[in-house]
Amino acid sequence: MTISMTGKRGLIMGVANDRSIAWGIARAMHEAGAELAFSYQGEAFGRRLEPLAASVGSDMMVDVDVTDDASMDAAFAMLKERWGTIDFVVHAIAYSDKNELTGRISDTSRDNFKNSMAISCYSLIDVAKRASALMPNGGTILTLTYQGSNRVTPFYNVMGVAKAALESATRYLANDLGPDGIRVNAISPGPMKTLAGAAIGGARKTFKHTDANAPLRSNATLEAVGGTAVYLASDAGACTTGEIIRVDGGYHVLGMPQSDNL
Repeated sequence: MTISMTGKRGLIMGVANDRSIAWGIARAMHEAGAELAFSYQGEAFGRRLEPLAASVGSDMMVDVDVTDDASMDAAFAMLKERWGTIDFVVHAIAYSDKNELTGRISDTSRDNFKNSMAISCYSLIDVAKRASALMPNGGTILTLTYQGSNRVTPFYNVMGVAKAALESATRYLANDLGPDGIRVNAISPGPMKTLAGAAIGGARKTFKHTDANAPLRSNATLEAVGGTAVYLASDAGACTTGEIIRVDGGYHVLGMPQSDNL
C-alpha cells in the first residue's frame, strides 16, 4: 500500500538543521505529497531553515517563541490566513540548560526545571489547543519523546521528567481531541546524532552502546522516523492515537546488553 499525504497541509516545529529529527519528518512528508509550513526561533535558526524550507517548496516560515502567547497567536493566525485549515502539526520542541544535562538530577535548579517543563511539555498542550481550532475535519498532532522518560538514562536528568510529562500529555490530549477526529501520538527514537542530542553528557557513548546492542544492531535513522510520522499523519494511521511509537531498533525491549557486550 502506498501511503500518500497529497492534499494535506501542516506545520513543522523545531527544525534546527538538516540533521534534526523534525527535518527528517518534514522531508518524508514532502515526499509523500504534503504541503509544509515551518516555525523556528530566532534569526540564526531562521537562516539555517530558509534553504531547507525552500528545498521542499515552502515559503511559509514564522518565528515562534512557544513561551510567548502573542508569538503563538501570530503563528497560528498566519496559518489560518494562508490556508484556513491544517491537517497536522509536528511538535519537535524541547529545552534544558545543557549545563544541567550532566551530573545528578538532584542538582537541577528550580528555574531550569520550570523552564524545561514549560518548553518541553506545556508547549505541546498549547500547540494542540491552537492547532485543533484549525482542524475542523480532524487531523494529527505528533510530538517527539525518548526512552529516558521511563528508564533512567545517564545525564538525561530533568529532560527525562519532562518527557514523562509529555507522554502523559499525549494520552490526555488524545482523549480530549479524539471526539473531534484529531489523533495525538508521540514518536520515541533511540539516540540520534542531532544538535539537541549532542547537548546531553555522554551522548557519543550512549549512541555507540545502543547501536551495538539494539536487536537490529542499529540506531534510528531520519528516514525511519520520517516514515513513521508519515504513517501516523496519513489516512493509514486513522485509528492510532494516544500511542508512544518506538523507533529505536528494538532497544527498548532489552533487559541488559547483548552477551558479547556484557
